Amino acid sequence: MAINSTKMDEQQKEVVKSATILRLFSYLKHYKRQVALVLLVLIGTIAISTVNPLLLERAIDVNIARKDWNGLLVLCAAMLILNLIYAAGVRLRMLLMSRITNKILLQIRDELYCHIQTLSFSFFDSRPVGKVLARIIGDVNSLKDVLNDGVTKLIPNILTILTILIIMMIKNIYLALSAILVLPLIIIGMYFIQIVAHKRWQAFRQKTSNITAYIHEDFSGIRVVKSFTAEEESQKEFDRLLSEQETAFAHAVRLADGFSAVIEITWGIGTFLLYFIGISILGVDAVPVGTFTAFAMYLSMFWDPIQNLAGFYNKLVTNLSAAERVFDILDTPAEVADAPGVTDLPPIQGKVTFDHVSFAYSDEPETMVLNDVSFTAQPGETIALVGPTGAGKTTIVNLISRFYNITSGTVLVDNHSLMDVSIKSLRAQMGVMTQDNFLFSDTIRDNIAYGRLDATDEEIIAAAKAVHAHEFIMELPDGYQTEISERGTRLSNGQRQLLAFARTMISDPRILILDEATSSIDTRTEIQVQQGIESLLKGRTSFIIAHRLSTIKNADRIFVIDHGKICEAGNHEELMAQKGAYYELYQAQFRRVV
Repeated sequence: MAINSTKMDEQQKEVVKSATILRLFSYLKHYKRQVALVLLVLIGTIAISTVNPLLLERAIDVNIARKDWNGLLVLCAAMLILNLIYAAGVRLRMLLMSRITNKILLQIRDELYCHIQTLSFSFFDSRPVGKVLARIIGDVNSLKDVLNDGVTKLIPNILTILTILIIMMIKNIYLALSAILVLPLIIIGMYFIQIVAHKRWQAFRQKTSNITAYIHEDFSGIRVVKSFTAEEESQKEFDRLLSEQETAFAHAVRLADGFSAVIEITWGIGTFLLYFIGISILGVDAVPVGTFTAFAMYLSMFWDPIQNLAGFYNKLVTNLSAAERVFDILDTPAEVADAPGVTDLPPIQGKVTFDHVSFAYSDEPETMVLNDVSFTAQPGETIALVGPTGAGKTTIVNLISRFYNITSGTVLVDNHSLMDVSIKSLRAQMGVMTQDNFLFSDTIRDNIAYGRLDATDEEIIAAAKAVHAHEFIMELPDGYQTEISERGTRLSNGQRQLLAFARTMISDPRILILDEATSSIDTRTEIQVQQGIESLLKGRTSFIIAHRLSTIKNADRIFVIDHGKICEAGNHEELMAQKGAYYELYQAQFRRVV
């Protein structure tokens, strides 16, 4: 299976940028009324801002020219009131849009988290958890400014530019040319810059993702780092990743700063054209002072939104790669999902059948992990799987739980094909305990109850007693209410494993899977656990993977798995009598123990 490490940049499929933008802004349709109110306020503020130069023009060419001081005073009062309304409107639209944006970010993050929950193990097997976190947290946060500015800056600035152009062209078409002539320069600059800038910001996002993944992985394995005194090596690797991120950021920002220079230059050209046309071509006396002053204001107002649009465009290019990364995950199909028309699996007896089952990972279809495996486990039967590492033992139990889809053949439970029943109804009747005895940052009680959330305290205690965990739990300061971390701080490996075992047992499964479930328990504790779970195994179909062959001697049948096939099958006595692969494994292990 192809793995993307913390040191490798993630690969993304190329998508149409306009499609990504439209998809991002489509979330606004869920808030039509709020957006309509924001747009209404926007129209009001734009109207006020475009009227200001006209009022100033009247003040100069009419009131001051005629020495109408009362009219000037009234006009100034009107301008003051209008601009107070303008300030309040700007404040209101920013507040409303911030609320809308925050709700959209919550919606996107919720959709992303829910979708990731549906993805199969192959998705998580192929990438570090930190890179998934980077998309849920960092990339989603990066969309805030784009969504917010899309309404509060993009729309009003475009409307402002169009309004000002219309007013300028109505009042004096020649002076309006000072703004129109430089627009092509800006459009050309934006087009060429976005092509290069987008790729640079994609690279920056990838480097940031690498850092997040490395931090998560390094701290998750902090015991290993400290045990091997590898702090200095870890620091060097972290510094290298930081340097790559810094370089990628500098390349991207350098281009963004260059675009600001293009805007400044075109603004200067436009201002020069205004005065050149107004003075040299039309003549000083051809344009009234108030009109010329109004045009100067309009030109400034014309370039302000263009600068804002340039800033928004830069922000859009910067964060478009974040939107692509988010939608890339949302568009990742779940390899293991319910097919249309599946039904719920009814209460089962526990019969499990493999009918010529073969399996290969989807990204390595030519490498068969299991090859034409067939067997039937009867209800209540205990099947042990033994064999060398990588032989396919865990793959068999993973296919029973339908953590992966089979490549060919059929897996049946009580004669129901797993492809015809819902995944939830299947796993609800199964109990799975793996080598990974992961515990949540919560109380011991709630960790055990995770196996069945509606379990009573009495049932939780009974499950703990069954696996001999109750005694050590009661010795803890707060008993079952003792808070533990995900790493099981202050608990031994054996204690953590016992809690995970109790969590599995309380679900009362019909099919029980134990994948190296006693690997972290000492021999004395293992004997106690074996005694405690014998009654729980009765009446359940059980699959046990164990490298300690002494723990599976009492299994009804033992399958020896090698190179993806069942090479031997029988109980302990039968296999020992054959003196085949199982006999050799058992004798070799016995000699090591002696």
